[in-house]
Amino acid sequence: MKSLITKPLLKRLAAGLALPLLLTLQACAVGPDYQRPDAPTSRAFKEAPPAPAGWKLADPGAAPRGAWWEVYQDPVLDGLAAQVSVGNQNLKAYEAAYRQALAVVREARANLMPTVAVGPSLTRARTKGSTGTTSELEASASWDLDLWGKVRRQIESDQAGAQASAAELADLTLSAQAELVTDYFGLRYQDALGKLLRDTVQAYERSLAITRNQYGAGVAARSDVITAQTQLASARASAIASEQLRDQYEHAIALLIGKPPADLAIGAGELPRRIPQIPAGLPSDLLERRPDIAQAERTMQQQNALIGVAEAAWYPSVTLSAAAGYSGASPLFSAANALWSLVASGSETLFDGGARSATTDAARAAYDQSVATYRQTVLAAFQDVEDELSNLRVLANQSTAQDEALALARQAVTIALNEYQAGTQPYTTVVTAQATALSNEETVLQIQQSRLAASAALIKALGGGWSSDRLALDRMADERGKTVKPR
Repeated sequence: MKSLITKPLLKRLAAGLALPLLLTLQACAVGPDYQRPDAPTSRAFKEAPPAPAGWKLADPGAAPRGAWWEVYQDPVLDGLAAQVSVGNQNLKAYEAAYRQALAVVREARANLMPTVAVGPSLTRARTKGSTGTTSELEASASWDLDLWGKVRRQIESDQAGAQASAAELADLTLSAQAELVTDYFGLRYQDALGKLLRDTVQAYERSLAITRNQYGAGVAARSDVITAQTQLASARASAIASEQLRDQYEHAIALLIGKPPADLAIGAGELPRRIPQIPAGLPSDLLERRPDIAQAERTMQQQNALIGVAEAAWYPSVTLSAAAGYSGASPLFSAANALWSLVASGSETLFDGGARSATTDAARAAYDQSVATYRQTVLAAFQDVEDELSNLRVLANQSTAQDEALALARQAVTIALNEYQAGTQPYTTVVTAQATALSNEETVLQIQQSRLAASAALIKALGGGWSSDRLALDRMADERGKTVKPR
């Protein structure tokens, strides 16, 4: 009986089975699939203010998003902080590094595709007294099959690296914005201090007038006048000195927004009195809201994928190549001049002196290191939040006590002046009371500046309204071949 399975049919069956087999192998990828490790967290922040018995703490709303500095309701600050992400040269450098990381991802993806080349040539030669022309047109293709997922693991690693770069850019942007806000409050503190010292100079001028009157009436010594003049001169010197620090804060702000100091002039203003209420939320929220945590987490996936890249070196590599074209004299495009070739080649390393084992061990160690770094970053984030919550609580209590001390110091100045004019107290009592009052005035301003700086630090510690969802948007945009700049 004649067989129904012919040789051409066997070839078609082999080709039909080979393609699904290759596609199946292409879907495989050696190495561990990434899963985010656990991180140490707690149910609530230790320093978060507890709700009084029978009361529920008011929630002023979700944490600020985007322009988080707007919670201070200061138009000048709003205008300055918005310029950080536009003009800061350090951020421009990191933004360029992020775009470079995206390009690396696209470069890695290209390794999944075959390489196709075309090579036309034209040769004219004289041999044995005759001249002839030979033409050649050949197209070739080569495809390194990613049977074990080495290329795909590299793409996964590069993509996670690009996301880590995006998170780093977001973290640096947040840090620069927080630094500007802190410098701005420092500048406003110097404004408030300068105004206080100028007011003090006027008060000391009135005290000097009193001592002169007392001296003229013969009820005060010349030393009282000298003491009042010395006190007045010292206050004037302090008022002038406050301008130096103010100028330095202004110069620092100019640098943060990418301007020469000569091009920035910030008018005098008041130190904000209102301290915004910042909800801390749940500790687990930090895992999604802190860009430095997101950077550490993306670095873990980057290192995890490199384990697969290292393990793929243990498996053979397979390359398919083909060439087709025409070569010969005119007419070129004829059946006699046609040529083609198909090649399948493979290679496997049999001995490398332990190089692949060492590479794999190094990749696993790098991953373990990234896990430890991630967990330490999480712990440091919790510490940042707890520190600033504690600072705000302690500073609020200190502010209340300091306000009481200031009220008493002011009262003491009034009493001392009255008693001096009545001749019942020496002028040294007035000087002491005034110095105490001025010190308390300065302390009140310092506490207010510290409270504002602590509130900005708390917002930064909570992520400034940033979310790791932004990284997913960046990845989607990159897959469409577009570059997304993190905010």
